[in-house]
Amino acid sequence: MYTKLPTKRYQHTLAFLQKVVPAPATILDLGTRNPFSEIMEQNGYNVINTQGEDLDLLPEIVKQHNVDAVTAFEVFEHLLAPFNVLRAIETTRLIATIPLGLWFAKAYKSKTDLWDRHYHEFEDWQFDWLLEKSGWKIQETEKWTSPIKKIGFRPILRKFTPRYYAVYATK
Repeated sequence: MYTKLPTKRYQHTLAFLQKVVPAPATILDLGTRNPFSEIMEQNGYNVINTQGEDLDLLPEIVKQHNVDAVTAFEVFEHLLAPFNVLRAIETTRLIATIPLGLWFAKAYKSKTDLWDRHYHEFEDWQFDWLLEKSGWKIQETEKWTSPIKKIGFRPILRKFTPRYYAVYATK
């Protein structure tokens, strides 16, 4: 069956989440409800999503729920000031993934969707520094590639160059 869902990314993300915060657990997932919210629920997690609020302007949104962990899967690159949200999180466990900046591809930008823009495409060490400066201690990390089914120099590089970075951090 053909699907446009990022299956490999979801498999890696779910395996990482299950390793660091096993179900059952109540999760505040930053971002609106999405296909991965459903995948987490199918795997035993109780998921609460934010409702599309601008987290740059309303970082206190993350304080509204008593949860076991906060997840942010490909969210922080969309924020102008992710530091403010990271500081506002009161729970002691954070699981985040980000797309890594690639030297051979420009940062993602949307000309039509104001919400779907990358203000940051971090290198792993930059994201680590952001987490540490905002009060988090990194416990575990993982990277994976994101190959695409096209022919060319960049698709070959994508088979070997990590694109996604997952971090489990605690306060």
